[in-house]
Amino acid sequence: MTLQHSAYNAYKQNSINTASPGELTLMLYNGCIKFLQLAKKAIEEKNIEEKNTNLQKAQNIITELMVTLNMEYEISKQIYPLYEYMNRRLIDANIHNDIESVDEVIGLATEFRDTWKEVIKTNRQQQYQNVQQV
Repeated sequence: MTLQHSAYNAYKQNSINTASPGELTLMLYNGCIKFLQLAKKAIEEKNIEEKNTNLQKAQNIITELMVTLNMEYEISKQIYPLYEYMNRRLIDANIHNDIESVDEVIGLATEFRDTWKEVIKTNRQQQYQNVQQV
């Protein structure tokens, strides 16, 4: 392992350890999208093993997002079935080498990610305003 690779891994681990729950969720969405894009490329290249690996990684992330939902909130009750739907589409994509299913889930994950990004941005602005008022 090179020094540069080792430094990158240390940086990545530190980023995860110091991230807020909101930032961790954002990282999960970004990882999911990355694995879906890799799976799509693998389908196009007829690389079954790579497709399977990346779709399973994306499904694991979606499952993690599902189990971390706080079901006391109405929004969580609305999001949960969407996550279930995304997982079912990825199972279909894996069985049938279906790029359209992968594209659909990429679209949904991107919408979730972009919405989450806005939530983080709004929260930071509110925190900043609250500090300014003190």
